[in-house]
Amino acid sequence: MDFKIDKHISGQFNQELEQIMSHVLDMGGIVEQQISQSLAAISSLDAKLAGQVVENDRKINAYETTIDEECARIIAKRQPAAIDLRIVLAIAKTIADLERIGDEACRMVKPALESYNREERQFLVDLDHMGQQVLTMFNKVLDALARMDSEAAYEVYKMDKKIDKTYEAITRQLMTYMMEDPRAIPKIMDVIWATRSLERIGDRCQNISEHVIYLIKGKDVRHTSREHIEKMLGV
Repeated sequence: MDFKIDKHISGQFNQELEQIMSHVLDMGGIVEQQISQSLAAISSLDAKLAGQVVENDRKINAYETTIDEECARIIAKRQPAAIDLRIVLAIAKTIADLERIGDEACRMVKPALESYNREERQFLVDLDHMGQQVLTMFNKVLDALARMDSEAAYEVYKMDKKIDKTYEAITRQLMTYMMEDPRAIPKIMDVIWATRSLERIGDRCQNISEHVIYLIKGKDVRHTSREHIEKMLGV
């Protein structure tokens, strides 16, 4: 994705900010791949692909370290203020959430390392459905960040409520399975933890949407009602 920042007093500063944001979007692309591969590994019970997901987490960690260093350097060198400082702060918060999403993708693949018989595969069906919802949410928040679109970010913010409801419904269903067949409890617990990881990824996507709104509007909307955010955005 391309990212453009409004012109600043220093053309070099503008270029540095755009370069850092480009790295953030590259990092986001890898995280997106991690989520997608995690879901594919679970769906096909592919242990090899699950291992690749865990191995590739190093790339995400390396990006976080590099971008952190770039942010620290630009603060020390440029001493940014106003919108410039907001961009740097939003980047720092965003990459922290991206790194944690990568961690959750790694935790999520445990079911792919287990064998499931025909009856037990039903445990995985709803997990894949929820996973596609979360992947869509992640794609949309990354796009909102790239386009610096606060209204699009708010649409992502609202999606988390649906993810939470899906998580609750799947958890209830899995609990029912456990009561019906106690022998399946270990495998069902693996699916429950994977579902929990997806729910947390949704939370992280909502966090990133808040960072985008802060970056553009200069308002911290954490712990703020939806009504207040809508009034601020004029939607």
